Amino acid sequence: MTITFSNFIEQAVSDPAFMIITLLTLGVILVNGWTDAPNAIATCVSTRSMRPASAILMAAIFNFLGVLIMTVVNATVAETIYKMVDFGGDPHEALVALCAAMLAIVIWATGAWWFGIPTSESHALIAAISGAAIALQGGLSGINPHEWVKVLYGLLLSTGLGFSAGWLACKGIGILFAKADRRKTFYFFKNAQIAGAAGMAFMHGAQDGQKFMGVFMLGMFLAKGQAGSTEFVIPIWLMVCCSLIMALGTSIGGYRIIKSVGMDMVKLEKHQGFSADLAAVACLFLSSVFGIPVSTTHTKTTAIMGVGAAKRLSSVNWGVVREMVLTWILTFPGCGLIGFFTAWVFMMIF
Repeated sequence: MTITFSNFIEQAVSDPAFMIITLLTLGVILVNGWTDAPNAIATCVSTRSMRPASAILMAAIFNFLGVLIMTVVNATVAETIYKMVDFGGDPHEALVALCAAMLAIVIWATGAWWFGIPTSESHALIAAISGAAIALQGGLSGINPHEWVKVLYGLLLSTGLGFSAGWLACKGIGILFAKADRRKTFYFFKNAQIAGAAGMAFMHGAQDGQKFMGVFMLGMFLAKGQAGSTEFVIPIWLMVCCSLIMALGTSIGGYRIIKSVGMDMVKLEKHQGFSADLAAVACLFLSSVFGIPVSTTHTKTTAIMGVGAAKRLSSVNWGVVREMVLTWILTFPGCGLIGFFTAWVFMMIF
């Protein structure tokens, strides 16, 4: 099942509730591009391979391409998010609960951005819609454990594999170029760093764009009273809309996140920045192919930690790492509870 653009416009004009969920979802996508996407370019900015303005523009373009191309090739991440929770039952109450979940994500993400902490909007999304679904169904029956377990797999991939891949990539490149003239490799790694950042931005769009399109499709079906729809096809117009909004969010800025990830946590040289990008891109690509929703923030930051540890453990600012990890740990219960209580209040009022 799919929805045409003309049907979407008709529904938005005639149904205020659908208009609200559309605006909230687009707002969450904008915040994702604003707070999550800067992770993709953090290393190439910190190593001075690109200027911040140019890097943000490049990230916006490759976010767009990642959403568009990867969704056409493989939309399994979107399907996983769509089927992860049960918003069945009364479509009106379900739509209200979904609105509450979107608001919870915006609250959580904006707070994290204010403090310059690269929280994961992917995990905020999963936590918020899970909390809202539990409030809607009155218990854990709102969760589909078969699909939700993929989140746990993704958490392991984005941390353990990200760190390991970063360490191995840095060690491998160090061995390959051990005898190379440092001056001759300067421009090679500068260009490789730019290519790696472009790849990161592409995979960010491929992963996070699909997650939010899955929620968008859920909202559209709920508004049409079709809460039981389990099979769907993401229309091209939605891919374009999602990628443009995400690109707009990236273009707004995100320098605080770039500073935390690329400058404060580990001081990187160009070959190290490229190692981190290469490791993160590989992990994100594998996750996307197998339909596992992972956090681009976790994958990139743990890859940077692995690169720093490959140099020496003391080169990593573990104080910054501790703040990030604490935020990651708090995201599921924190954003989940906000989603639960917001949904409960919204359903009481509306």
